[in-house]
Amino acid sequence: MACYVENETGTSFPFSIEETVQGIMETVLENEACPYEAVVNVLLTDDAGIREWNRKYRDIDRATDVLSFPNVSYDAPGDFGQVEEAEADCFDPDSGELVLGDIILSVDKVKEQARNYGHSQRREFAFLVAHSMLHLCGYDHMEEAEAARMEEKQEKALAQLGITRETGSAKSM
Repeated sequence: MACYVENETGTSFPFSIEETVQGIMETVLENEACPYEAVVNVLLTDDAGIREWNRKYRDIDRATDVLSFPNVSYDAPGDFGQVEEAEADCFDPDSGELVLGDIILSVDKVKEQARNYGHSQRREFAFLVAHSMLHLCGYDHMEEAEAARMEEKQEKALAQLGITRETGSAKSM
């Protein structure tokens, strides 16, 4: 599993961004029984940057916390069965890895929401990555049952890594 992180803001956090992304990515994909080595691209931007992405690709002219751009179409969430049929579109020809898609995070929202929710920046960051990873695996939260399912999966991944609302700490990854 590979993740490529670009931090266009230069913002630093009191935790390893790359290790946190990698740990969440591996945990979510293991929980989803992804049979492939996969790659995800992560861009860290600020509120102005994510507002521009949101306006350009979703026609919503405001900042948000995270955007997900899946590269894979699913018949059902977490069903990787049809991925090989779209091999040319879904796999990196050089590495053979499944290219799941892109995640764009606002570092401003990570800090703001951590403060507002009373937990660590690491916990908020990891939560947003887990949320976005589930979108890259075909999950959505447009309906109440879908939202509950995503919330359960997000919390499970965070708990497996020991990243809690109270501490934001983690087991070794």
